[in-house]
Amino acid sequence: MDARANNAPRPLGLLAELTHRCPLGCPYCSNPLALEARADELDTATWARVFREAAALGALQVHLSGGEPGARRDLVDITQAAHDAGLYTNLITSAVGITPEAFAKLSDAGLDHVQISIQDSEPGSADHIAGYKGAYARKAALAAQVTRLGIPLTVNAVMHRANIDHVEGMVALALKLGAKRVEIAHVQYYGWALKNRARLMPTREQVERAVKAVETLRLRHHGEIVIDAVVPDYYARFPKACVGGWGRRSLNVTPSGRVLPCHAAESIPALTFWNVREHSLADIWDNSPAFMAFRGTGWMQEPCRSCPKREEDFGGCRCQAFALTGDARATDPVCHLSPRHALVAELAEMREDAAYDYRR
Repeated sequence: MDARANNAPRPLGLLAELTHRCPLGCPYCSNPLALEARADELDTATWARVFREAAALGALQVHLSGGEPGARRDLVDITQAAHDAGLYTNLITSAVGITPEAFAKLSDAGLDHVQISIQDSEPGSADHIAGYKGAYARKAALAAQVTRLGIPLTVNAVMHRANIDHVEGMVALALKLGAKRVEIAHVQYYGWALKNRARLMPTREQVERAVKAVETLRLRHHGEIVIDAVVPDYYARFPKACVGGWGRRSLNVTPSGRVLPCHAAESIPALTFWNVREHSLADIWDNSPAFMAFRGTGWMQEPCRSCPKREEDFGGCRCQAFALTGDARATDPVCHLSPRHALVAELAEMREDAAYDYRR
C-alpha cells in the first residue's frame, strides 16, 4: 500500500545503519548493548533497493551510519547506490578506518556531506573518551581532506560531564577544521549511554554555563558557522518531539534490515519490527505495528491527551518514557507536567567517578 493513499505522513530522512562494527568504544554510544553481527548485515544490492524504495516513499536524504560505516568494504558502492537513487548522502563517521584513497572514491561516488564525531577539543581527552589512542589525529586529517575536496563538513560534539565545559573549544576546533556546522549534542541516555549514565551526567551548573556559552558563541560567530544545540533532556522543562514525532519524519534501518521508527526503538520490548528482507519499505512505513504504535496522538495518556502541545512534542520520547517508567505510553518524565518528573531530577543528581564501560 502507498503511504500516501491513507494520508499517512511521508518520511524525509533515512538513517542507514550499515554495520555495528566500530573501532571506537564511546561510552555514550546509543547503539544497543547486544550489537548485530557482521554475518547478519544486509548486502550491497539490498541496500540499493532500500534506497530506491526510500526515495519513492518521499525521503530526500540518507545518513550512512553505524557503528563505523568505513568498516564496510562496499561503502563506495553503497554511497553510489544512494546517490543514484536521488538521495542527498550524508556520511556519519568516526573518521577512523577511512583512508585518503577510500575517501576520494566516496567523493567521486557522489557523497554530499560528512559528519565527523569528535569527542573533545583536547586530543588526550578526546582519545580517552573514544577509547582509541590516535583517534583525534585521524579525525583532524579526514576533516582536512573533506574540506579540501569541497564537501560540506559538520562536527558532532557529544557533550557530557567530562567535556561540557569545553564548548568554546569545540566551536573553535570546528572553525579551525573548516566546518560549516557544529552540533553541540548532549548525551541521549540509551544503549551504552544508559549503562554509563551516572558517569556521564553533567551538573546543573555545567549545563547552565554551556547554555550561556552557546548563546555567546552564536553571536560571536554569526555568519561563520551554524551552532546547533539544545538543553539536555534531564535539565529541560519540556520534552523534545521524538524524531519529529513517531513514524512521521524519519525511519531507521538496522544492519540486519529491521526497520525502526527511531534509533533506540528496540529498547521497547513489546514492539515487533518488520524487516526489509520480507517487506517493502513502503509496506513497513504504512502498515507495520511498530510504526503504527505511537503515530499520531490517539495512544496518549493524560496529561498528554489534553495538552495543547501534544502535536508539537508528541508526548516526548517513547524510549525514554519506557526506560524511566516502564510504560512506553507514559508522558516523557522530562516534561514538568509528568507525574514522574521528580524521577528525572533525582537521576540528574546521581553521579559517580568510576571508569567508563566502553562499547566493545
